[in-house]
Amino acid sequence: MVVIAIVALALGGHAGAARGDAGRTAPPVTGMNALVPQPVAVQQATGTGYAITASTTILVEPGSAPVEEIGVELARVLRRSTGYALPVVAAPGREAATADGISLLLSGAGAELGDEGYLLDVSAGGVVVRANQPEGLFNGVQTLRQLLPAAADSATIQPGPWPVPAGHIEDHPRFPYRGAMLDVARHFFPVATVERYLDEISRYKVNRLHLHLADDQGWRIAITSWPQLATVGGSTAVGGGPGGYYTQADYRAIVDYARAHYVTIVPEIDGPGHTNAALASYPALNCTGTAPPLYTGTDVGFSSLCVGKDITYTFLDNVLGELAGLTPGPYLHIGGDEAQSTKAKDYTSFEGKELPLVAGYGKAPMAWHDIAAVTPPASTVLEYWGTTTSEPKTAAAVARGNKVVLAPANKAYLDMKYSRKTKLGQNWAGYIEEQTAYDWNPGSYLSGVGESAVLGVEAPLWSETLVTLADLEFMTFPRLPAIAELGWSPAATHDWTSFRSRLGAQGPRWTVLGIGFFASAQIPWAPGTRAG
Repeated sequence: MVVIAIVALALGGHAGAARGDAGRTAPPVTGMNALVPQPVAVQQATGTGYAITASTTILVEPGSAPVEEIGVELARVLRRSTGYALPVVAAPGREAATADGISLLLSGAGAELGDEGYLLDVSAGGVVVRANQPEGLFNGVQTLRQLLPAAADSATIQPGPWPVPAGHIEDHPRFPYRGAMLDVARHFFPVATVERYLDEISRYKVNRLHLHLADDQGWRIAITSWPQLATVGGSTAVGGGPGGYYTQADYRAIVDYARAHYVTIVPEIDGPGHTNAALASYPALNCTGTAPPLYTGTDVGFSSLCVGKDITYTFLDNVLGELAGLTPGPYLHIGGDEAQSTKAKDYTSFEGKELPLVAGYGKAPMAWHDIAAVTPPASTVLEYWGTTTSEPKTAAAVARGNKVVLAPANKAYLDMKYSRKTKLGQNWAGYIEEQTAYDWNPGSYLSGVGESAVLGVEAPLWSETLVTLADLEFMTFPRLPAIAELGWSPAATHDWTSFRSRLGAQGPRWTVLGIGFFASAQIPWAPGTRAG
């Protein structure tokens, strides 16, 4: 009997088509040389690898509910494409590592791998994945899935075969925070779209999804104590569309789906600017006591909560309290950017009152790097979105102990156009083709912010021009995997020539998954990549 023993896994895909420029095709890199992100150490063997067959069984770590969930999901995904039964049973202890199959075990991994790292060994006799924690095994299974043929991700039965190449991988992340951001405020995206996005980003070991839940154009989370935020503030979108919002049950469903993918949700309620949707919902939040009209344009910097009113802080306390209760992750993102209509002294006063509210709910505050101007406590994580490599106030904050997540707009913003020909997106931070997204070093990018001060990276996707899932995918792929590799892989492995070849090998997989990606001409796409 062929055996697969498992402790973690990745989730499935959907149907669709790729779109974009045709790009180039080239002989693909294969096997363990074709992985994204690049592992810490890879030794591809020349011998016979392992093959999944009709007699394969998936074994899961005994007594571990997370591992069982992962095993069940792996079976679901592979049953669709292989047609095999793939029963899921408990592994017979550590002896599973010697079985004829694939073993994924919570034993035998060194402390240097941390919670997210893993070991993966493949031989003719089987596959063994080891990690210290389920999240490490989840990451190992993302790698294992990339080692299978692209057809393994098909939603319908394919002829196979299903080989896994022989070799050894040792892997762990460079940075703990590897994020994507989805703006659901400018245009609303339903739960199913967010879940699809989680499927896609978690394949590349992204472990944070930052949801931009409120802005001038829309408020997207129901707050029980302030119901009109959703019913009024959530009623429109850029261009005057129908809007929408998440009920608290919807939001919990997203959080739970993310948790199953080992992704932490980071919710953002921006302030004191970017708040017209809230101001339009409740006149009392305005200094004049009069609500402005709902806003459907794309300007920024014109709105502000009334800093001098006590009700502003009651509002913040209620909103942050409810959101903290819905969010098990450690962070609440409070925005703080582009508050151009708020006087500097009022901005300082506002943040001085908001930051303790976040701490009071047991959360660490995150904010855009603009907040460095108010000397926030060292527990505050700054998210750098600027377009220069020098930002003195952020550097000063780092000197005081603050950590930074790097999301430079001219490198990491997924809503920037690829070129002048790109119909979607914006270009205020420049054009971002694949090499631009990849060719920078987070550990030395921002002056005064060394590697030890960098918590990680994030790829924000703002939605002023994006309305559909197809729009999101077209702007996300292939650039998100570039940012993901910067967050995961060691600096020593950073190499554009290698990356472009490995990324090209992802094309057939995205084609099978129906991800409508931009087929950049900078990438030698592998045969089987379809762009239409």
